[in-house]
Amino acid sequence: MANNTNIEISPLAPKKFPNINPVPGLRLCGQAVGLKSSGDKDLMIAELVKGTKIAGVMTNSRCPSAPVDWCRTILPKGTARAIIVNSGNANAFTGASGNQVVTSTVSRASKLFNCSPNEIYIASTGVIGEPLLEDEIAEKLSKVVTRLSPTSWKSASEAIMTTDTFAKAASTKTNIGNSEVIISGFAKGSGMIAPDMSTMLGFIFTNARLPAQVLQKLLRRAAESSFNSITVDGDTSTSDTLFLCATGKNTRQKRIHKSNDPDLKEFYNSLESVCINLAKQIVSDGEGAQKFITLNVFGAESKRAARAIGLSVANSPLVKTAVAGEDPNWGRIIMAVGKAGEKADRDRLSISIGGIPITDKGQRASDYNEAVVASYMKNRDIEISLDVGVGRSKATVWTCDLTHKYISINADYRS
Repeated sequence: MANNTNIEISPLAPKKFPNINPVPGLRLCGQAVGLKSSGDKDLMIAELVKGTKIAGVMTNSRCPSAPVDWCRTILPKGTARAIIVNSGNANAFTGASGNQVVTSTVSRASKLFNCSPNEIYIASTGVIGEPLLEDEIAEKLSKVVTRLSPTSWKSASEAIMTTDTFAKAASTKTNIGNSEVIISGFAKGSGMIAPDMSTMLGFIFTNARLPAQVLQKLLRRAAESSFNSITVDGDTSTSDTLFLCATGKNTRQKRIHKSNDPDLKEFYNSLESVCINLAKQIVSDGEGAQKFITLNVFGAESKRAARAIGLSVANSPLVKTAVAGEDPNWGRIIMAVGKAGEKADRDRLSISIGGIPITDKGQRASDYNEAVVASYMKNRDIEISLDVGVGRSKATVWTCDLTHKYISINADYRS
């Protein structure tokens, strides 16, 4: 996907790029190296100190990109020295030539960073099916390496953008035991957003000292309640990739061996918060989005079922277009709950929009006032809550409305 410098920034975008805490043991940068015809930034490198541990979650698409295949192969080794990301070309469905691009890039990078090829991670995002020249990325690496810096978060975030209208990043400080640690990260995504055990592209870094197997368990949990709980259009990318890297530079921190260590509770909550922050920014940049929608599901049989019901509503074009049109057509929500394939009690199902009760005991609430709900629908942030009446489990998912602009963006995508 080739982004356009002149594209209109989403009305849901944050007012400015956030302040990001540098992570000891990490240098990064994004540069324009000519992979995009627009001249925008298109190559990002994150250099990690020797011994950095890594965890990853990637797309479940049956048509994964060449970089995803490579990263899956090396991820069990659990260490990383660099992450290299190009935008403008997904290097997906490119056959043997796509694998050669990865091999060439990894080989060149391993020499630049004096490490094993198995410590070089690759991600690509952009147009699917367009071949790259074998050395097209590899020969550009040295240009970016000279600009690496602990503070170049904005350029790194911009270099992975495609149809995104703003760069997305988040940061926090937290504790493991009595030791302060940093968690900072950035992500991209705007369309083709409905991940499955993955995200679009996301890179999170910490100076914590944690083993790879602990990072992996924490990341999978955090991804479920964040990146796996958002949708823009119901389409899962061939390139979805999320990495969590721990540089281990906080040498005063106690050693952690298990993901259920009580001293990890605050760290995990902060990691989840950063992931949710980034995931919500992706929804806020949904292609053509004008409204941000929060869907709360209660009373489900399990957390998995609650999430599935929420995503069924969030992925419904009829629900999303009703929100775009500021039409409180709550019958479409009933439809989406019914088609979710999860247990729900029709006669106990309750719906509220903006805290205003809509249904009661299987029918419209006796005091329902559509004019009040219609007035609420004019807001930019819309909250819909459902109780399906069969259990105690709950989940929250996030999405955006579906507008004519989504069609325009994707109809003209390769133009």
